[in-house]
Amino acid sequence: MRHVIVVGAGFGGLATAIRLAAHGYRVTVFEALDRPGGRAGALTLGPYRFDTGPTLLTLPSLLDALCRLAGTRLQDELELVRLSPYYRILFGDGRAFEYWGDPERDEEEIARFDPRAVPAYRSFMRATQRIYKRAFGELAAQPFDRLGTFLGVLPELLRLEAHRSVYRFVSRYFHDPYLRMVFSFHPLFIGGNPLRASAIYSIVPYLERLEGVYFARGGMQAVVGLLVRLLERLGSSVRFGTPVRELVVSDRRVTGVVLDDGERVVGDAVIVNGDVATTVTELLPASARPRWLVHWIARARYSMSCYILYGGFSRRFEQLRHHTIVMPSDYESHIRELFDGDGTLSELAFYLHAPTRTDPDFAPPGHESLYVLVPVPHLGRGGDWSPGARDRFRERVLHTLEYLHGLDGLTGALETWSEWTPLDFRDRLRSYHGAAFSFEPTLLQSAYFRPHNRSGIPGLYFVGAGTHPGAGIPGVLLSAAVTAQAVVEDVPLAHARTMHVPHTAASERRLP
Repeated sequence: MRHVIVVGAGFGGLATAIRLAAHGYRVTVFEALDRPGGRAGALTLGPYRFDTGPTLLTLPSLLDALCRLAGTRLQDELELVRLSPYYRILFGDGRAFEYWGDPERDEEEIARFDPRAVPAYRSFMRATQRIYKRAFGELAAQPFDRLGTFLGVLPELLRLEAHRSVYRFVSRYFHDPYLRMVFSFHPLFIGGNPLRASAIYSIVPYLERLEGVYFARGGMQAVVGLLVRLLERLGSSVRFGTPVRELVVSDRRVTGVVLDDGERVVGDAVIVNGDVATTVTELLPASARPRWLVHWIARARYSMSCYILYGGFSRRFEQLRHHTIVMPSDYESHIRELFDGDGTLSELAFYLHAPTRTDPDFAPPGHESLYVLVPVPHLGRGGDWSPGARDRFRERVLHTLEYLHGLDGLTGALETWSEWTPLDFRDRLRSYHGAAFSFEPTLLQSAYFRPHNRSGIPGLYFVGAGTHPGAGIPGVLLSAAVTAQAVVEDVPLAHARTMHVPHTAASERRLP
């Protein structure tokens, strides 16, 4: 039996392990933390509960495909609540846009800002549908580790306007500055700069409408728990609290790992679901690091980082929806500061997660369990996160929300809190520069130009946000399909299991 080692029990590592275990491989997953999920952690502060990482779920068909590999169905394993509205967007002048994901209601919202934009919205959705079906539904589920494969689809990508930025693409359809913000901010969900990210990433409004935006009852830990259960049903498990210290290279091939305690584990393939830059610069022996990849990592653009405040509040803030996005007053200048500035921000933008709107168990009655995320520059751009600076930033966050955005009494209602800064992304999750989403998704850092699922070193594979197709739960789950298929092709079994998995809207076609 072929033995595959998976380093990291995040979404990508668990999904890849499930696929390979279902195919008949012996799989061992090593996780440095004492729990699964990677960025998708959970936090309890007295009576308050929080998801610490991703908070929304799209394309549940990708999870259902994994369930079916283990002989079950998503609807039998997890309670998903479809959100309505998907989120509320607040602007600096107090105006708000309710984003429903329903054509009729969204057109009513659009008409409040610019009645002439309704036909343009319909054209925009048709255009993003075309991009989605080709770029995400088909191309994202295949590897781009050969230049010829990429060159073969390049003319089509140009026809889909992949060379334009999301913001430029959106601006062709919308002239109202508020609507341009509403339909261009989505790359920020995966660490992308809307002014620079390829128009391929404009598909999110269509993707959200396709299957909906969901909250898993119990939070994201319920989703992580499901993946662990599926893996266990297939005969594999995760070894927690087991950091990998080094990748073993023999005859220019990765043949196993060395754990922190010195144990050496041999495998036919090693899949790393961790930060690609950190893996190359810290886990690979210096003599085995490809020079081109080391050079690329040093010159690459990285996503922004995040400051996250997890706060338990003694009152509710009724103007918040389950997901609320607070836009800066000068959208374009803020994004330029965030990605290309000196580490300081003239104003702040926010993503607020208030799970009690859907699951009251996250806080006591009448109280608020509030996750406040502020996009901030990664550590490579500078910034001061010393204890004193962190305290001042927390005060700035609370005062900005309270006095500029109408959350009256926010500071006085704060009962307990915890927080993450870019230092935590660097030190706890080992993210290069503390970047929250690995490499910035630009056209020249996507597909063939992104670190490949096949690393280029025999025996070593990547899965997760730092490889093709990119960050976000759907992207990471698709990367698991691509990476698993690569292992099946490169390290074949003598007698592979065969399973029929019904095709879903976004699932792959090749892996059984």
